Amino acid sequence: MKVIVTTGPSYEPIDEVRRITNFSTGELGVMLSENLAREGFEVFCLKGTCATHPGPVGEFRLLPFTTNDDLFEKLRDLSQQYEFAGVFHVAALCDYKVRQVEDERGQRQESAKIESRAGSLTAVLEPARKVIASMRDLFPQATIVGWKYELIGTRADALAKVWLQLRENRTDACVLNGRAYGKGFALCTPPDKLSELQDKADVARFLPEWLKQRRKSTP
Repeated sequence: MKVIVTTGPSYEPIDEVRRITNFSTGELGVMLSENLAREGFEVFCLKGTCATHPGPVGEFRLLPFTTNDDLFEKLRDLSQQYEFAGVFHVAALCDYKVRQVEDERGQRQESAKIESRAGSLTAVLEPARKVIASMRDLFPQATIVGWKYELIGTRADALAKVWLQLRENRTDACVLNGRAYGKGFALCTPPDKLSELQDKADVARFLPEWLKQRRKSTP
Protein backbone atom coordinates (compact mmCIF):
# COMPACT_ATOMS: atom_id res chain seq x y z
CA MET A 1 0.00 0.00 0.00
CA LYS A 2 1.22 3.48 -0.86
CA VAL A 3 1.19 6.24 1.75
CA ILE A 4 2.24 9.88 1.90
CA VAL A 5 3.93 11.58 4.84
CA THR A 6 4.43 15.35 4.77
CA THR A 7 6.99 16.62 7.27
CA GLY A 8 9.06 19.63 8.25
CA PRO A 9 8.26 23.30 7.84
CA SER A 10 7.27 25.20 4.75
CA TYR A 11 8.48 28.75 4.22
CA GLU A 12 7.10 31.86 2.56
CA PRO A 13 9.48 34.42 1.02
CA ILE A 14 9.82 38.04 2.17
CA ASP A 15 12.20 38.74 -0.70
CA GLU A 16 14.63 36.50 -2.60
CA VAL A 17 16.94 36.34 0.45
CA ARG A 18 14.67 36.33 3.51
CA ARG A 19 11.74 34.19 4.52
CA ILE A 20 9.25 33.39 7.29
CA THR A 21 8.84 29.83 8.53
CA ASN A 22 7.85 27.68 11.52
CA PHE A 23 9.84 25.98 14.26
CA SER A 24 9.88 22.37 13.04
CA THR A 25 12.70 19.88 12.58
CA GLY A 26 10.76 17.25 10.63
CA GLU A 27 11.76 14.58 13.17
CA LEU A 28 8.33 13.07 13.80
CA GLY A 29 7.49 12.74 10.11
CA VAL A 30 10.85 11.10 9.42
CA MET A 31 10.32 8.63 12.28
CA LEU A 32 6.83 7.85 11.02
CA SER A 33 8.06 7.36 7.45
CA GLU A 34 10.72 4.91 8.60
CA ASN A 35 8.24 2.90 10.70
CA LEU A 36 5.69 2.80 7.87
CA ALA A 37 8.38 1.45 5.54
CA ARG A 38 9.37 -1.22 8.07
CA GLU A 39 5.71 -2.28 8.21
CA GLY A 40 5.68 -2.84 4.45
CA PHE A 41 4.17 0.42 3.16
CA GLU A 42 5.53 2.17 0.10
CA VAL A 43 6.29 5.62 1.49
CA PHE A 44 6.37 8.94 -0.33
CA CYS A 45 7.97 11.37 2.13
CA LEU A 46 7.48 15.04 1.22
CA LYS A 47 9.97 16.90 3.38
CA GLY A 48 10.37 20.66 3.76
CA THR A 49 13.74 21.92 2.57
CA CYS A 50 14.18 23.79 5.89
CA ALA A 51 13.82 20.59 7.96
CA THR A 52 16.98 19.96 9.98
CA HIS A 53 16.37 16.33 10.97
CA PRO A 54 18.23 13.92 8.67
CA GLY A 55 16.58 11.15 6.73
CA PRO A 56 14.46 9.26 6.29
CA VAL A 57 16.88 6.35 5.95
CA GLY A 58 16.06 3.48 3.58
CA GLU A 59 14.06 3.03 0.41
CA PHE A 60 11.78 6.03 0.06
CA ARG A 61 10.35 8.34 -2.51
CA LEU A 62 11.78 11.50 -0.94
CA LEU A 63 10.41 14.74 -2.43
CA PRO A 64 11.49 18.16 -1.11
CA PHE A 65 9.05 21.07 -0.91
CA THR A 66 9.40 24.77 -0.17
CA THR A 67 6.19 26.82 0.13
CA ASN A 68 2.62 25.73 0.85
CA ASP A 69 1.80 26.16 -2.84
CA ASP A 70 4.78 24.02 -3.83
CA LEU A 71 3.64 21.24 -1.49
CA PHE A 72 0.13 21.42 -2.90
CA GLU A 73 1.43 21.09 -6.46
CA LYS A 74 3.51 18.04 -5.55
CA LEU A 75 0.55 16.41 -3.79
CA ARG A 76 -1.67 17.09 -6.78
CA ASP A 77 0.87 15.51 -9.13
CA LEU A 78 1.07 12.40 -6.93
CA SER A 79 -2.73 12.15 -6.72
CA GLN A 80 -2.87 12.00 -10.52
CA GLN A 81 -0.28 9.23 -10.74
CA TYR A 82 -1.06 6.83 -7.89
CA GLU A 83 -3.75 5.67 -5.49
CA PHE A 84 -2.85 6.07 -1.83
CA ALA A 85 -4.10 4.19 1.22
CA GLY A 86 -3.11 6.91 3.66
CA VAL A 87 -1.92 10.49 3.95
CA PHE A 88 -0.23 11.65 7.17
CA HIS A 89 -0.04 15.44 7.08
CA VAL A 90 2.62 16.06 9.72
CA ALA A 91 4.18 19.12 8.06
CA ALA A 92 4.22 22.42 9.95
CA LEU A 93 2.98 24.75 7.25
CA CYS A 94 2.91 28.54 7.31
CA ASP A 95 -0.46 30.05 8.19
CA TYR A 96 0.50 33.34 6.53
CA LYS A 97 2.49 34.58 3.55
CA VAL A 98 3.84 38.03 2.75
CA ARG A 99 1.56 40.11 0.54
CA GLN A 100 3.82 43.17 0.49
CA VAL A 101 6.54 44.96 2.43
CA GLU A 102 6.42 48.71 3.09
CA ASP A 103 8.94 51.18 4.47
CA GLU A 104 8.23 53.89 7.06
CA ARG A 105 6.72 56.16 4.38
CA GLY A 106 4.34 53.45 3.18
CA GLN A 107 6.35 52.80 0.00
CA ARG A 108 6.34 49.24 -1.25
CA GLN A 109 9.71 47.51 -1.19
CA GLU A 110 9.93 45.18 -4.18
CA SER A 111 13.66 44.68 -4.58
CA ALA A 112 15.05 41.15 -4.89
CA LYS A 113 16.92 41.99 -1.68
CA ILE A 114 15.40 44.76 0.42
CA GLU A 115 18.15 47.10 1.61
CA SER A 116 19.08 46.62 5.26
CA ARG A 117 19.39 50.43 5.49
CA ALA A 118 15.74 50.91 4.56
CA GLY A 119 14.87 51.46 8.22
CA SER A 120 11.80 50.00 9.89
CA LEU A 121 9.67 47.86 7.62
CA THR A 122 6.10 46.64 7.80
CA ALA A 123 5.29 43.24 6.34
CA VAL A 124 1.65 42.85 5.38
CA LEU A 125 0.60 39.23 5.76
CA GLU A 126 -2.30 37.34 4.24
CA PRO A 127 -3.49 33.78 4.77
CA ALA A 128 -1.40 31.14 3.01
CA ARG A 129 -2.94 28.16 1.22
CA LYS A 130 -4.53 25.65 3.61
CA VAL A 131 -3.23 22.44 2.09
CA ILE A 132 -5.26 20.22 4.40
CA ALA A 133 -8.46 21.73 2.99
CA SER A 134 -7.66 20.14 -0.40
CA MET A 135 -6.66 16.70 0.85
CA ARG A 136 -10.03 14.98 0.57
CA ASP A 137 -10.56 16.14 -3.00
CA LEU A 138 -7.05 15.04 -3.97
CA PHE A 139 -7.22 11.67 -2.18
CA PRO A 140 -10.91 10.69 -1.95
CA GLN A 141 -10.25 7.06 -0.99
CA ALA A 142 -7.35 7.58 1.41
CA THR A 143 -7.33 7.63 5.20
CA ILE A 144 -6.22 11.18 5.96
CA VAL A 145 -4.64 12.18 9.26
CA GLY A 146 -4.07 15.84 10.13
CA TRP A 147 -2.08 17.42 12.95
CA LYS A 148 -2.89 20.07 15.55
CA TYR A 149 -0.27 21.81 17.72
CA GLU A 150 -1.98 24.03 20.26
CA LEU A 151 -0.30 26.23 22.86
CA ILE A 152 -3.05 28.55 24.10
CA GLY A 153 -6.21 27.69 26.01
CA THR A 154 -7.42 24.60 27.82
CA ARG A 155 -7.42 20.95 26.84
CA ALA A 156 -11.11 21.32 25.96
CA ASP A 157 -10.31 24.29 23.72
CA ALA A 158 -7.64 22.27 21.90
CA LEU A 159 -9.97 19.33 21.38
CA ALA A 160 -12.71 21.63 20.08
CA LYS A 161 -10.29 22.84 17.40
CA VAL A 162 -9.50 19.22 16.49
CA TRP A 163 -13.15 18.29 15.99
CA LEU A 164 -13.64 21.44 13.91
CA GLN A 165 -10.65 20.57 11.73
CA LEU A 166 -12.02 17.08 11.15
CA ARG A 167 -15.45 18.37 10.14
CA GLU A 168 -14.25 21.21 7.95
CA ASN A 169 -11.62 19.21 6.06
CA ARG A 170 -13.35 15.82 5.96
CA THR A 171 -10.32 14.07 7.38
CA ASP A 172 -10.39 10.79 9.29
CA ALA A 173 -8.22 11.54 12.31
CA CYS A 174 -6.04 14.20 13.88
CA VAL A 175 -2.95 13.98 16.08
CA LEU A 176 -3.05 16.61 18.83
CA ASN A 177 -0.20 17.89 20.99
CA GLY A 178 1.13 21.08 22.54
CA ARG A 179 0.90 22.92 25.84
CA ALA A 180 -2.87 23.38 25.61
CA TYR A 181 -3.39 19.63 25.39
CA GLY A 182 -0.80 18.68 27.98
CA LYS A 183 1.78 15.92 28.13
CA GLY A 184 2.11 13.55 25.20
CA PHE A 185 -0.06 13.21 22.11
CA ALA A 186 -3.59 12.07 21.28
CA LEU A 187 -4.90 10.45 18.11
CA CYS A 188 -8.41 11.86 17.83
CA THR A 189 -11.03 10.07 15.75
CA PRO A 190 -14.71 10.95 15.36
CA PRO A 191 -17.01 11.21 17.10
CA ASP A 192 -14.96 11.63 20.29
CA LYS A 193 -12.37 8.86 20.65
CA LEU A 194 -8.89 9.65 22.01
CA SER A 195 -5.94 7.27 21.83
CA GLU A 196 -3.32 8.69 24.19
CA LEU A 197 0.33 8.33 23.14
CA GLN A 198 3.39 9.11 25.23
CA ASP A 199 5.88 10.68 22.83
CA LYS A 200 6.99 10.95 19.20
CA ALA A 201 8.33 7.41 19.13
CA ASP A 202 5.00 6.11 20.43
CA VAL A 203 3.12 8.03 17.72
CA ALA A 204 5.43 6.72 15.01
CA ARG A 205 4.98 3.13 16.21
CA PHE A 206 1.22 3.35 16.70
CA LEU A 207 0.06 4.89 13.42
CA PRO A 208 1.25 2.20 10.95
CA GLU A 209 -0.61 -0.53 12.81
CA TRP A 210 -3.63 1.75 13.28
CA LEU A 211 -3.78 2.33 9.52
CA LYS A 212 -3.50 -1.40 8.80
CA GLN A 213 -6.38 -2.19 11.13
CA ARG A 214 -8.49 0.63 9.76
CA ARG A 215 -7.98 -0.52 6.16
CA LYS A 216 -8.96 -4.08 7.13
CA SER A 217 -12.20 -2.90 8.73
CA THR A 218 -13.16 -0.54 5.90
CA PRO A 219 -15.45 -2.15 3.30
